[in-house]
Amino acid sequence: MKQAILTINAGSSSIKFAVYAVDGELARKPYLSGQIDGIGADAKLIAKDAGGARIAEDALPAGIKHAEALDALLNWLVAHRADDRKLVAVGHRVVHGGERYSAPVALDAEAIRELEQFIVLAPLHQPHNLNGIKVLAARLPEVPQIACFDTAFHRTQPAIAQLFAIPRALTAEGVRRYGFHGLSYEYIARVLPQHTQKAEGRIIVAHLGNGASMCALHGRKSQTSSMGFTAIDGLMMGTRTGALDPGVILYLLQAKQMDAKALEKLLYKESGLLGVSGISHDMRTLLASERPEAAEAIDLFCYRIVREIGALAACIGGIDALVFTGGIGEKAAAVRERVCAKLQWLGIEVDAVANDANAIHIGAAGSTTEVLVIPTDEEWMIAEHTRDLVPLTS
Repeated sequence: MKQAILTINAGSSSIKFAVYAVDGELARKPYLSGQIDGIGADAKLIAKDAGGARIAEDALPAGIKHAEALDALLNWLVAHRADDRKLVAVGHRVVHGGERYSAPVALDAEAIRELEQFIVLAPLHQPHNLNGIKVLAARLPEVPQIACFDTAFHRTQPAIAQLFAIPRALTAEGVRRYGFHGLSYEYIARVLPQHTQKAEGRIIVAHLGNGASMCALHGRKSQTSSMGFTAIDGLMMGTRTGALDPGVILYLLQAKQMDAKALEKLLYKESGLLGVSGISHDMRTLLASERPEAAEAIDLFCYRIVREIGALAACIGGIDALVFTGGIGEKAAAVRERVCAKLQWLGIEVDAVANDANAIHIGAAGSTTEVLVIPTDEEWMIAEHTRDLVPLTS
């Protein structure tokens, strides 16, 4: 029987999906992939085939909710099954697994109840992740579902790297550094030996996109990361502040009388590249702009990356390789060049031609620290975990 695995990444206004063939081994690329954007407003389903060609761009009913959007996606997938493949499992990206989960888990009612306890730790992500799971459980109760956590990869960090300097009672309640983008870092750790002989050494990975973070690896395990209690910490991002003096929050509460909702909107939606530039959250738009505000936003983005690389290198005692990944990390040569130009003291030099070509190896001949660009693949990582946890017939 021909089989397939579906991966789902349900966000606040979008649902990303990919469908992988399983013929003994998991296919390396999905035969269908895409997303539904604009949930709650003018939603649209966009899908691509195995070669990346767009095969659908369908408008969905205005104001459609998550449950209806998932129904529309499932109906579309049924109508576009490849070779009558049977859907045998669904893997979900779940942002927060807390301290409880250090590996993917098969979902049942008890596991879902446990994951609901982490909504308070990831209020903008966890509810939508869980809604996707619940809708699919109701629609396809016979299909196993697997949760793959963005926090799990970081559970290998030393205890000291996970602590805040706060009263112990709060730490015991779960207020600690978790780290995120773990599926991306896990994928990079998985493929590192294919690209460098230093894979087991001191590696710093920069996952740069609309959400941005960094992780220090040693022995291909997470040692420390820029994100902490929430996915807002650390680097400046598309619309998120990154690390911010807590005194700023107190000022906004006391002097500006901002409430929690207003703060949430400012910190998550109105800051970062968008807030500093006043133009856009999109790095491509800013790089093409001649306005000084765009240049300042890019400069600050790169400055924060350089600063974080220095901190991470100090934590792991040096650096053997720097890896760029994520949408900006993989495609924005100008950002990589600006960052690396400030890191010559770490033995980092970039070959301009290789960098402009987005080559995998972009380090110059004289660079003592390797510099790589490795595309990440969180969807495949989810599918791989799902295949490992679900017994499949041959």
